[in-house]
Amino acid sequence: MRMRRLPIRPLAGLTTIGVLALAGCGTQTSGSTSDPGGPRADRTIRAQQVMRLTQAHQETGMTLLEGPVFDEDGRLLVVDVTAPAGAPKVLRVDVRKKTSEPVHTDDRGAYTSAQFSPYDGRIYLTDFAHGDIVSLAPDGSDPRTFFSGEVDGARMNPDDLAFDQEGNLYVSDSRGMSEGEARGRVVRIDRDGKDATVLVDGLAAPNGISFDADYRGLWFSELTQNRVSYLLLDAEGSVASRHTALRIDGGVAQTDSIAVDADGNLYQGLHGRPAMAIYSKNGERLATVEVPARAAEGLESATNVAITPGGTRAYMTVSGPDGGYLYAFDAPAEGVRQSNGG
Repeated sequence: MRMRRLPIRPLAGLTTIGVLALAGCGTQTSGSTSDPGGPRADRTIRAQQVMRLTQAHQETGMTLLEGPVFDEDGRLLVVDVTAPAGAPKVLRVDVRKKTSEPVHTDDRGAYTSAQFSPYDGRIYLTDFAHGDIVSLAPDGSDPRTFFSGEVDGARMNPDDLAFDQEGNLYVSDSRGMSEGEARGRVVRIDRDGKDATVLVDGLAAPNGISFDADYRGLWFSELTQNRVSYLLLDAEGSVASRHTALRIDGGVAQTDSIAVDADGNLYQGLHGRPAMAIYSKNGERLATVEVPARAAEGLESATNVAITPGGTRAYMTVSGPDGGYLYAFDAPAEGVRQSNGG
C-alpha cells in the first residue's frame, strides 16, 4: 500500500494530517517490452477494466484500493485506505454483475489490507494509522480489536498480513516510513492475539508479505529499497535463514504488496506505476501486467491482486486521480490462499 505523489509513504502521520498521503475480462499478450523488474520482460499481459469502484474523496483528496480477497461465495472484498469516516472502508464486489456494496465503515481506521483467517473465518484488517489489527464477522458485522499496543516497546504501523495454516499472523510493520528510517519489522502474532514476536527488524518500510506455495517461508518487500527478501521458517515459525531474493529496478515505481500462486510465482504490486511484475520462485521475470495505455495517465498504482481460488482469473486493485478500479487478467497459474488477500 502506498499513497500518491510522495517520495516515501508518510502513513504514520495519518492521525494528524487532513489528506492521507499513503502505501474481471480478456487478456492480451505481446512481445518483449520494458519491465519494472529488469531490463526486458518476456511478455506483457494487458489487463482489462472491470469497473470503477471509488472516486477521490473530497475529505482526503484521493482514493486508494487495497487488500482484494474472495469470500466463500466468490465475492471480492476490497479496502479503501483513504476513505473518510462514514464512507465505505470495506466494499464487497460482485465481479460478474459489476456491482458493489458497503461492508464496513468507522470513524478511525485506515485499513491497508484484508484477509480471512483459516482459524476462525473472520476478516482481518490492518489499521496502519493506529497500529491495530481489527477483525469482522464474514458479513462485516461484530467489529473487534484483535491486537493493539506495543511490540518490543514500539507500536506498529501494520501494512500487509499473511496467515500460516494454523491461523497465526505474520505482519509487515512499516514503522519509520514517514521519517525515511529503516526501523520496519516483520512481526508474528499468535492466533489468539496474545503474543507478538519480532522476527526481523531494521527494514526499510516493509510492505508486501506472503507465504510461499508450500508454507516453508515468507516473501516480503521493502518499499523504499525496492527489494524482496525470503525468510525460511522453522517448525516453530521462527526465522531459520534470510536472504535478498529480488532487486526491483522500478524507476519511479516502488514495491508494494505481494501475492503467490499455486506454482509459487510472485506477483509484485507497484506504486508509482499502474503495473505488476510477475516472477518465478527462482527469480525469473515472467511477465508484466499493464493497464491499457489510454487509462494509465490517470492511474498511479497497482497495489495488489487476488486470483480466483482454483482458477486463473486475477483481479488487480488500481488507483490514481481518476479513481479506484478493478482490472482483470489471466494469471499464469491458479489462485490459492497466498494469492487471496493480504
